[in-house]
Amino acid sequence: MNFQHSEDRRMLADTLNRFVSEQYGFATRDAIARSAQGFSTELWARFAELGVIGALFDEASGGFGGGGFDIAVVFESLGRGLVVEPFLDTLIVGRALARAGNDAQRALVGSLIDGSRIVALAHGEPDSHYELARVTTRAQRDGNGWTLNGAKAVVQHGEHASHFLVSARTHGDEDDEAGISLFMVARDAAGVGVRGYRKIDGGRAAEVSFDNVRLGDDALLGPADQGFATLEYAVSCGVLALCAEAVGAMDVAKDYTLDYLRTRKQFGVPIGSFQALQHRMAGLLLEIEQARSAVINAAAALDGERHARERAASAAKYSIGRIGTLVAEECIQLHGGIGMTWELPLAHYAKRLVMIDHQLGDEDHHLERFVALGVGQGVGECQAVPAVRVRGA
Repeated sequence: MNFQHSEDRRMLADTLNRFVSEQYGFATRDAIARSAQGFSTELWARFAELGVIGALFDEASGGFGGGGFDIAVVFESLGRGLVVEPFLDTLIVGRALARAGNDAQRALVGSLIDGSRIVALAHGEPDSHYELARVTTRAQRDGNGWTLNGAKAVVQHGEHASHFLVSARTHGDEDDEAGISLFMVARDAAGVGVRGYRKIDGGRAAEVSFDNVRLGDDALLGPADQGFATLEYAVSCGVLALCAEAVGAMDVAKDYTLDYLRTRKQFGVPIGSFQALQHRMAGLLLEIEQARSAVINAAAALDGERHARERAASAAKYSIGRIGTLVAEECIQLHGGIGMTWELPLAHYAKRLVMIDHQLGDEDHHLERFVALGVGQGVGECQAVPAVRVRGA
């Protein structure tokens, strides 16, 4: 099987990697991540000019890519630079709009691609525990429209989004897949409350509340009560993106560590010459390649049948969660005490890898989901089985 990217994707990766290395150095990134805004409007516009956002969408939506491998290429490069601009929610919300929106809603995708509009996914709730169908925010019919009430947690860049894609229950119990509807809600609508805060791995997020927010029928994305399939697909795109981002971050952490092992000396020789450290590093390199393979599998399955797509996405997210934490721990330990210092970029890569595990479902959640999706499947039909290992074994 040929795992080489197409020429267009290689050119995109080269251009983006060069831009990130030249214009998004660690000092620049650190200042942006700790700023009051949490991202750079200027750099967001430049990413759009480079066509990076457009690569996340197909031609019918105004982009020029949109495949699973296009997403993987972009986010792997973003992971190498720890980019904090709002790519993830732009991808998730944009793919939902393109898949289920009416003409006016699909037209919004163009403003996402050119960088003029920022949107955010408002789905997670304080007690959802990563379960996609666990939605307690409610929208009730009110004349010719809807009234929305509830609260959403950890909404990325929520302070600066012009619109939220909100999941709300319009029918059924709080864990039912049926009965979930999606709404596009303006940030400045009456009754919308936003409380922003800084994230531990850089950038900002917000808690968003909805208090008797009145919505017209045109705010509904797709048919009422049938939003789960669109939400699941869009979140799968986001899971793939996070996994690819993690692989990019792992590669940089690995390179930093290899360089340190080659230059740090004890007893007059580089510590990389010690066999015990060589074995630990070799094991780490194998784990990173396993993570890369999981991302390739998820990217290949993204546009396929739903069951295969979801199993591949959960397998990748489980693998990334386990391996990302391992890479963070090992790279810091191989650096020694200096690995924990704020001034060393490695500590920030380690922090980001750990936090990626907690976005859109951690490794425990996705392992359980992978197993649940496999119930009733024959051995020959099981795909992308994640390697389960006991830490320390």
